[in-house]
Order: sequence, then C-alpha cells, then structure tokens
Amino acid sequence: MSEPVRRAIVENTPTTEPSEEPAMTHDAHPRRLPRLRRLSALATGTWLGRGYLAVFGASVPAVFLFPDSPVAAAPMLLTAPWSFFAMALPFGPGTDGGGAAQVLALTFTAAWLLLAAFVNAAVLGALTARQGAAALGTRTAGPRPHRLRDLLAPAVDNWLARGYLAVVAAALGFCFYAVHLSPDPGFAGIWPLMTTAPFSLLAVLAMPTGDSWLTSLIFFTGTAAAGLLNAVLLGRLARRVGTGEPHPAA
Repeated sequence: MSEPVRRAIVENTPTTEPSEEPAMTHDAHPRRLPRLRRLSALATGTWLGRGYLAVFGASVPAVFLFPDSPVAAAPMLLTAPWSFFAMALPFGPGTDGGGAAQVLALTFTAAWLLLAAFVNAAVLGALTARQGAAALGTRTAGPRPHRLRDLLAPAVDNWLARGYLAVVAAALGFCFYAVHLSPDPGFAGIWPLMTTAPFSLLAVLAMPTGDSWLTSLIFFTGTAAAGLLNAVLLGRLARRVGTGEPHPAA
C-alpha cells in the first residue's frame, strides 16, 4: 500500500476520545432528607438538645412521685410555651366522662408534651448545630451594617414564626383590653405569660410589688420581648429544617 493511500486512511478514521462531560450519576443529585429527619437530627444530634431531652425525661417521674408538689409542674414548664397551648383546648386531663375519655385525654396530653419537648430540643439544636462552609462564607463576607435587623430576621421571614407572633399579639391585645378597658380583668395576664414562656417568667420576677404603671410597663414590655425571642428561635429552627441538611455538632 502506497504512502499517500495509507495517510488518507489514517486521517479519515474517526478517533474515540473520552468525553469531557461527566456522566450523570445518582450521586450528583443526592436525595434531600425529609423535614422530619432533619428535625430529629437537630433534636438528638447536638449535646444541648440531648441534654435538654435528658432533663425532660428525668422530670417526668416527678409527676407520679410528687403529684401534689410544685415539682410536678416541671415537665410542663420545661416544654413551655408549646405545652401551655394545650390548655386552650377543651380536651385535656380534666375532661368529663371518665373511663375511656379520661384515658384518651391523658394520652393526648402526654403526646403533646413529648412533641413540645422534641420541638424545644430541635430549637436548642439549631443554636448549636454547625453551619455549612458556604453558609458561613455568606454570613461573614462583606460589611454588617444591620446586625440587629439580621438578628431579628428569623422572627418574620417564615410562616411558622409569623404565626407564633400573631398568637402572641392576640394574647397581648386581649390582656391590654382586659386590664385597661374592661371592668373585670380577671386572669387575663395568664395568656401572655403562657404564650411567651419560659422567658416571660423573667419579666414577672422583675415586676415590682403593687399595682402601678411601672408594673404594667414591665409586664407588657417583658412579655413582648419574650415572644420576640421565642419567634427568633422558632424562625431559626424553621430555616434549618426547611433549607439544607443540619450538620450537628456532637
């Protein structure tokens, strides 16, 4: 075979080169964890969340060992404010009828307390869980002229925190009307305290004795601040559960 013919054959032969475009694999699009699994990871994957759940578990026997002691309220106080929300429902331990109705009511209360403890543990876990490298870079890059606005943003940028703030606003509005405009305020102050617990208890401790404008100012300001703080924590939880997988710190 002559040299020109051999060269023509070589030049016209197609060459197979490895494609530069990587093959699409299943690992390129990892399946996101369901939100319930993210919530569970935040509640049980951090030392703060596990410690809180341990304290809550240790407080449960007090309900049966010391039923007439103030210690019996420990599980409800530890799971505030969500545990107090069940008191607004017409179905609870005090349900009339006895028998199956009472057992069902107690079961509902126990399940509600467990759910409240789980949510609070996840909130604490969201505070201690490590952020991803990209999130940290976004957070620390550039100037920070609005630190307070950024700090309070979780309280208003998701529907869960906004819904909670709406409940707090309704409780505060009802209490203000009952105390200052109604002839019989009754126990209207209990609603803001329950909806903004446990931080609202600090406002009660700071209130002076007696009925004065300072007492009212401290009460309403303190419960409003407690509700805002709870909303920020709840909003941080909503962010972690709704966007990306948590990276718990052991």
